[in-house]
Amino acid sequence: MAASDPARGGPRPRVLVVEDDAELLGMLAELLETEGYDVDTARDGQRGLHLGLTREHDVLLLDRGLPAVEGLDLLSRLRGRGVRAPALVLSALANPADRVEGLDAGAEDYLGKPFDVAELVARLRALRRRAADPGGPLDRADALRVPGGVLDVPARRVRLDDGRQADLSAREADLLALLARRPSRVWSRQEILGEVFPESRDGGTVDTYVHYLRRKLGRAVVTTVHGLGYRLGAG
Repeated sequence: MAASDPARGGPRPRVLVVEDDAELLGMLAELLETEGYDVDTARDGQRGLHLGLTREHDVLLLDRGLPAVEGLDLLSRLRGRGVRAPALVLSALANPADRVEGLDAGAEDYLGKPFDVAELVARLRALRRRAADPGGPLDRADALRVPGGVLDVPARRVRLDDGRQADLSAREADLLALLARRPSRVWSRQEILGEVFPESRDGGTVDTYVHYLRRKLGRAVVTTVHGLGYRLGAG
C-alpha cells in the first residue's frame, strides 16, 4: 500500500527515476522524496523497464544515454506495453531536434541538462495535474475543427481529412485546442504560456510547440501574426 502524503491526506505519488549517473540519481531521489514522492530508481534501461512494467507510477523521469536500453527505446517499450504514466525526459541532448525526437517517442515533456531544480519539480507537478484531470478547462469539447482535420480532444489525436491520423502529446493537444476554440483570436506568447505552459516563463517554449504542431500537421495549422503572436491557421 502506498504511503500517505501528509500534505494532501492521500497516497504519496510514486515516481520512477532512471539515470546512470549515480551522484545525480542520488540527488534526484533525495530531492523528490523531500517533495513528497515515493521514488523507485534504476541506473540502466533494463532495470528501468522491469520497474516500469512491474510497479505503478504516477510519473516517469528518464535520462536518454542509458546502458542496456537507451532512454527513448525504454520509453517506447513502456508505451508499447501499455504504460501511460506521463514521462519527462531529462537529457544533455537538448537542441530542438533532440526534443522533437523525445516527444515523438512518447514523452510529455523534455528538459535539458543542466537544469533548474525548481523548474524540474514544477514540471513534474504539472504532468501529474494533467494526468489527474484530463477533462480540465482545456478539454471541454470532444471535437474541434482544425485546418485539414478534426482534433479529438480526449484522445489527443487529429483525424485528418485524407483519412490519416496524427497523435499529439498532451502539450501539443492543449495548444491546438486553445487556438481552435477561438479560431479568430490572436494569442500572445505570454497568454499561451499562462494557459498551456504555466510552469514556464520562456516564450520560446511556445515557438517550439508551434514547430511540433506544424511538423505533424503542416505549416498551415498555425498562423504567425508578426509582432503579436499566433492564431489557428486559415481553414
